[in-house]
Amino acid sequence: PAVKPGRCLYPAQSGPWLTFPLCPAAGAQQSATVANPVPGAIPDLLPHFLVEPEDVYIVKNKPVLLVCKAVPATQIFFKCNGEWVRQVDHVIERSTDGSSGLPTMEVRINVSRQQVEKVFGLEEYWCQCVAWSSSGTTKSQKAYIRIAYLRKNFEQEPLAKEVSLEQGIVLPCRPPEGIPPAEVEWLRNEDLVDPSLDPNVYITREHSLVVRQARLADTANYTCVAKNIVARRRSASAAVIVYVNGGWSTWTEWSVCSASCGRGWQKRSRSCTNPAPLNGGAFCEGQNVQKTACATLCPVDGSWSPWSKWSACGLDCTHWRSRECSDPAPRNGGEECQGTDLDTRNCTSDLCVHTASGPEDVALYVGLIAVAVCLVLLLLVLILVYCRKKEGLDSDVADSSILTSGFQPVSIKPSKADNPHLLTIQPDLSTTTTTYQGSLCPRQDGPSPKFQLTNGHLLSPLGGGRHTLHHSSPTSEAEEFVSRLSTQNYFRSLPRGTSNMTYGTFNFLGGRLMIPNTGISLLIPPDAIPRGKIYEIYLTLHKPEDVRLPLAGCQTLLSPIVSCGPPGVLLTRPVILAMDHCGEPSPDSWSLRLKKQSCEGSWEDVLHLGEEAPSHLYYCQLEASACYVFTEQLGRFALVGEALSVAAAKRLKLLLFAPVACTSLEYNIRVYCLHDTHDALKEVVQLEKQLGGQLIQEPRVLHFKDSYHNLRLSIHDVPSSLWKSKLLVSYQEIPFYHIWNGTQQYLHCTFTLERVSPSTSDLACKLWVWQVEGDGQSFSINFNITKDTRFAELLALESEGGVPALVGPSAFKIPFLIRQKIISSLDPPCSRGADWRTLAQKLHLDSHLSFFASKPSPTAMILNLWEARHFPNGNLSQLAAAVAGLGQPDAGLFTVSEAEC
Repeated sequence: PAVKPGRCLYPAQSGPWLTFPLCPAAGAQQSATVANPVPGAIPDLLPHFLVEPEDVYIVKNKPVLLVCKAVPATQIFFKCNGEWVRQVDHVIERSTDGSSGLPTMEVRINVSRQQVEKVFGLEEYWCQCVAWSSSGTTKSQKAYIRIAYLRKNFEQEPLAKEVSLEQGIVLPCRPPEGIPPAEVEWLRNEDLVDPSLDPNVYITREHSLVVRQARLADTANYTCVAKNIVARRRSASAAVIVYVNGGWSTWTEWSVCSASCGRGWQKRSRSCTNPAPLNGGAFCEGQNVQKTACATLCPVDGSWSPWSKWSACGLDCTHWRSRECSDPAPRNGGEECQGTDLDTRNCTSDLCVHTASGPEDVALYVGLIAVAVCLVLLLLVLILVYCRKKEGLDSDVADSSILTSGFQPVSIKPSKADNPHLLTIQPDLSTTTTTYQGSLCPRQDGPSPKFQLTNGHLLSPLGGGRHTLHHSSPTSEAEEFVSRLSTQNYFRSLPRGTSNMTYGTFNFLGGRLMIPNTGISLLIPPDAIPRGKIYEIYLTLHKPEDVRLPLAGCQTLLSPIVSCGPPGVLLTRPVILAMDHCGEPSPDSWSLRLKKQSCEGSWEDVLHLGEEAPSHLYYCQLEASACYVFTEQLGRFALVGEALSVAAAKRLKLLLFAPVACTSLEYNIRVYCLHDTHDALKEVVQLEKQLGGQLIQEPRVLHFKDSYHNLRLSIHDVPSSLWKSKLLVSYQEIPFYHIWNGTQQYLHCTFTLERVSPSTSDLACKLWVWQVEGDGQSFSINFNITKDTRFAELLALESEGGVPALVGPSAFKIPFLIRQKIISSLDPPCSRGADWRTLAQKLHLDSHLSFFASKPSPTAMILNLWEARHFPNGNLSQLAAAVAGLGQPDAGLFTVSEAEC
């Protein structure tokens, strides 16, 4: 075939084959081979590569070498980024394979830094070989050539720290940006830290150095070192000082009193050595010596008291006298008295005469007898008095009835009908008033007693079926509610602001909580709160940086982190928590889990989507951009996904903002890359309002894949006569993990343009955002920076149904009476199939039949889910049509009178 000169590169002709490539058309690779076999020609074989080009990095300005070798091969040429490499740039060596005798060819080319830099686009620079034989062509694998670099400045360097002994140490390090990504190692006083040799140390995936328990040996200078094939960078050294606060030893025993006799002193001491303060640790507080007064008793020797008088002369003609060792008595080790304490002697001068008793002896005996008689009489009188008192006490006990009357049963009469408050005390629910229409009929199938809504002070009749619901509510100011709950454990971890928080007071009638413009709501169905109970319930949106959510492996945060509480309250029906997510749901690409934070602070997997058990406490209805969680336990929740393949993708919302007014020559365009959820959009819109920014393009959605490739942003076609880009590189990048982990807010890049003249106001350029080897979006910017505001209405946040807290029937689209009629009609099984199962199929909820069937009222679960999905803009007529289409015999079952509405 005829080929125009200069358009195609023909390989040199050799051997019995005539081989040449055709010109590429529309990027397609084509080839043609004309075989001219000759006698003894080799068999028809396709080329087989012995050596294929491999991925390489250009270091500094050194060109890289790519090598291809194939057998049998008559020609080999390189093709780079869809273009054939010139023949003169090939170095060719031909040989013959020794074992097979087939022709072998080896080709080499050099690729320079200039070649790679001048090619720019959504694809990286690549080359591949194409080999020819008599049977056709074969292509080698693609080899990617990247310019290696390593920037000088660390994104985050470790900081000096002072920690106490056995305290944990975390030294963060984020290495400089580079290709290939830098490897990180840590030095301790210039010695390499090896976690395999020291179990007390480990390095996280984010390159942080963690010391589990600080030791004295960990006092050192730590340096983070990042290196790749280009360079080696060292961070500033961080001095870590492990200090030890001093501690007192135990007190010594008290010393001996300083005085051996009389008043003195004694002391005891302790030392600050348990442990001793080190490395600037605090010295022990208090005294190291204590003194106290002491008194040692002096010894007192005993001394005799004076002698007593002599006794009367006895029958043995002797009398005696005595004394005691008591003046003073010996004490405190004093000596006893010396001598005898009794002295006797003869009283008749050795002439002892026995005579009859005289008048003195008779008088003595008579006196003794009289004393004995008086004592006997006194004893008899005491006995008589005691007996008399005992008899009187017994008669009182036997005759008394007042002691036992207190133990007789007491008859309690019921209160009168006109005083119902004597038996029941109703809670005060009259703080605020919400007016609604519709008849309130309590369920009659529950175990609770009947509750007449029109007779109590909770509901006062208004006529025509109109009622006023009185319910308690927190104080008018959110700060008072926060301060009132701050003393309770379940509220201490909540943020003290009110922009991302809502709350209300609810009873058995149920209600709804919403955080406006976030897509987050909590539906409390009727009878979810036990009758007689009143709960103050809150709903809070947390910022990812305020809550530590550990993610393992390929897990990523797909939804906001939401708290509803207080945790631990009793619920008799599941409530429904609605929140957005940014995942592209696919059972082949994602493994989705609902995580809940326990009371101890750890996160647990409470639900694996797709593997729900009908009787489980949690259940989830997952839709394209939102999920609805049924739960009977309030707490803190988040939806986490684990990628099962590189096809797993997250939706990113791309927004372009620029200043409303430009007062200088510089003009900044900020490109935000957010999760495609309402709460993320709300945060950025509020931030840009503070910065004075305006939307300059319609938002786009980009599908970001789990391929470990970064997100690139570049600006093109800027008119050089009017504007000049101050970007020194061809594109900017947001690292893959910054986007994939989902815990960093406000990810954006800024493109700074400079006007040539202050009068320049028109800006026309293109901005590209793409993931390497993935999805991309292109923005065509063409507007006047001083007066163009045509995209301002695109971010007008939609209202989400009025006030954040709705209580009672006003929180539901379906009137209460109609709801009760539908439930009582569709809950019982029907032989013709016109029951709740058919309703679930009509509403495309038939995949959850087992979950609905596990509940006491399946129809109530279906209607609750419909309320959560369609409030406040749901089409009630469509639901009515679905119910009416079930073919119930009573056509008026789902209609109510005007007075009942």
